[in-house]
Amino acid sequence: MKEGAVFAGERYAVVGLGRNGLPVAHALAAMGAELAVWDDRPDARATAPFPARDPADGYRGFTALVLSPGIPHRLPAPHPAAMAALEAGVPILSDADLLFQATRRRGSRARFAGITGTNGKSTTTALLHHMLVSAGWDSAAGGNLGTPALALPPLGDAGVYVLEMSSYMLERLATLRFDAAALLNLSPDHLDRHGDMAGYVAAKRHIFDRQTGLDTSVFGIDDPATAALAGPEDITVSGHQLADVWCDDGVLRDEHGPLLGMAEARALPGAHNAQNAAAAVALATALGLPRGAVAGGIRTFPGLPHRQQLVATIDGVAWVNDSKATNADAAARALACYDRVIWIAGGQSKAGGIEALRPLFPRVAHALLVGADAPILAATLSDAGTPYSVAGTLDVAIPEARRLAPALEAPVVLLSPACASFDQFAGFEARGDRFAALARAAIREPA
Repeated sequence: MKEGAVFAGERYAVVGLGRNGLPVAHALAAMGAELAVWDDRPDARATAPFPARDPADGYRGFTALVLSPGIPHRLPAPHPAAMAALEAGVPILSDADLLFQATRRRGSRARFAGITGTNGKSTTTALLHHMLVSAGWDSAAGGNLGTPALALPPLGDAGVYVLEMSSYMLERLATLRFDAAALLNLSPDHLDRHGDMAGYVAAKRHIFDRQTGLDTSVFGIDDPATAALAGPEDITVSGHQLADVWCDDGVLRDEHGPLLGMAEARALPGAHNAQNAAAAVALATALGLPRGAVAGGIRTFPGLPHRQQLVATIDGVAWVNDSKATNADAAARALACYDRVIWIAGGQSKAGGIEALRPLFPRVAHALLVGADAPILAATLSDAGTPYSVAGTLDVAIPEARRLAPALEAPVVLLSPACASFDQFAGFEARGDRFAALARAAIREPA
């Protein structure tokens, strides 16, 4: 089927014209669909090259509503577009589902690999994609990471789509079947959207929907919630305990023996990244990638921005950007990698704050707190007797961190906020970029 005929004769509504919705609208138009779009921001509607349709006018006669992942269709309150679609009996879909439909309509047998979990899914997605591309395979990666799924290029029969899947995307799938899928871990997150932890787990488990006995299901077992979901036919992976693919004394292994020492994978420090690597191994081998190519891909993986990214070294002190750590569980994984740090944390606190990090506080020589909920984090640190000060912003925290690191013999300055960024930044990327820019500028300034 020609590209311009994939969705010809079908009518789609796209609501939310940000970095997901607008590329998806362009992709649908290129595939022949008739479009109507909406965004609650008048400027976004005005600049979009598609006809706007107010949800109040309804969606009767539409094929589907593509609602950007961050816009709720149930909890905490459904967007008017979602209510209009439900009233008209129109399905609400993720663009990942439309990618699957488009691929099959083109006649392609390209395979789909999906990765989800509270933490680590971006790294694992990028690592698997890197393995495949390094081995000369045709692969495209996106979804919750980078390029929206439907905007990825068409792949032929030998291609592999590697998709990072958020819980928001997973609860809007109707047809997508993953040939290989992984659930890395589970900790409380997005509970306002899913109602409670049970609702969040249920959303994550949708990644295995429609799989058959020919497909591969991978479960991380380094947290009890995920380990409890693994069945006898599933593949288990771990960063520190026996599993189907696991890390033992720093060596990544599977049933056939050692793959490589994780010390060779410089972009993947810590037991959490060993489990991420084990999951990528399980998925890659299930897809048929040879063991040598698997090990080589891990060894040459460059890492991702904002995930324990070394951005500067100043007077022997490493400055590490882990801005992607938007909850305590993610920050725990970074803190566990270093014996003594100046820790920069704060922003918009998640449920539970940083209480779960108490066992790691002895690694913190001094904490510098930023953002709206710095007082909440300060109360926990004060109760634990951990030294801290409230810097308020990164611009204040960076020179203070530079002063404190040598004075307190801390070889690492770690931005791992354990909080969302939207109080001061457009997203975790902007927060990490600001940290990196300030750290690099500090190299040129006297201490």
